[in-house]
Amino acid sequence: MKTRDKIIYWVATIWLSLGMATSGIVQLIPMNEEIERMNALGYPNYFLTIIGVWKMLGIVAILIPKYPLVKEWAYAGFFFLLSGAIFTHLAAGDAATEYFGPTLLLVLTIVSWFYRPADRKLSTRKV
Repeated sequence: MKTRDKIIYWVATIWLSLGMATSGIVQLIPMNEEIERMNALGYPNYFLTIIGVWKMLGIVAILIPKYPLVKEWAYAGFFFLLSGAIFTHLAAGDAATEYFGPTLLLVLTIVSWFYRPADRKLSTRKV
């Protein structure tokens, strides 16, 4: 793996992890603003706890070495969560500023997944 690719991977992965951690913490703390936002989007309050916990577990899965299958699941979960967030804001008719966070994190998810080192990928060898 080229040094450039390693740098791209780690920058994207660290920023992704920080973004998911900060948003996950906000979702795990029952802040009135976050509850009101989720209710306005049509989601129940307990959904905040669910996605907050899964974000934290996904961060751990992506950052720890080995376990490539778990990493694939974490990347897939982030992709589904963030693309769902974008479409939810679209369906709710929210302002364009509401799309920035989930779109940035979605791009970071894709970049981190694409540039991940070989030891963090699933083996494609046939048995």
